[in-house]
Amino acid sequence: MRIAINTRFLIKNKLEGIGWFTYEVMRRLVQQHPEHEFIFFFDRPYDESFIFDENVRPVVLSPPARHPLLWIWWYEISIPRALKKYKADVFCSPNGHCSLRAKTPTLMVTHDIAYYHIPNLIPAKFRSYYLYFLPRHLRRADQIVTVSEYSRKDIAKHFNISLEKIAVACNSVRPEFQPLNEDEKNNIRQQYAEGEAYFLYVGSVHPRKNVPRLIQAFDAFKKATRTPKIVDWRALRLANQRSTRCL
Repeated sequence: MRIAINTRFLIKNKLEGIGWFTYEVMRRLVQQHPEHEFIFFFDRPYDESFIFDENVRPVVLSPPARHPLLWIWWYEISIPRALKKYKADVFCSPNGHCSLRAKTPTLMVTHDIAYYHIPNLIPAKFRSYYLYFLPRHLRRADQIVTVSEYSRKDIAKHFNISLEKIAVACNSVRPEFQPLNEDEKNNIRQQYAEGEAYFLYVGSVHPRKNVPRLIQAFDAFKKATRTPKIVDWRALRLANQRSTRCL
């Protein structure tokens, strides 16, 4: 089978949530299924580290899609042409977008529909594209994969899509994330929290993540339990710098 993959989010040293999802899932698919050929569609020069094995054919499609107008060109012109040229049997898009014009059977991964629930948190130039195209992409896809039963029902409810068309495949973790033994836990507590227990938030600094409410909850917890107040100022400065860059 010849499987085409949208790997637009595989960008060296710039992997975030969907990029890491694409990296980990596609790396495993490629290595576990040497009998299939995988065609990776990039929108810019790619790094060789993303070519996971000999059964991957990298293809760069123009234009670099970093603006809604270029997204339309990439998904509705470049992708259909490439799918036809390389005679793909299946098109898999792990970032919530697909092609309305492509005739190839399409599997699309959608993590959530936050753009529908909180459109005011999306910059105007992206908002119009999301609200117009992404519901249509969901209806166009032959199969949808999402990461939770909640998202599955949310998609079906708001876009009138059959639950039978939506499968759930929960996110896993990378091998590096393993339980620590007690000595390792104590060392980490000493390093970051003066030996005390601590809370850790792992995620982007973006309004949709509702970090202010998380801080309010943590403050309420501290007042209710009277636990020691330890602050890792290095981590706090880093978070503040990231937050500034996101504005």
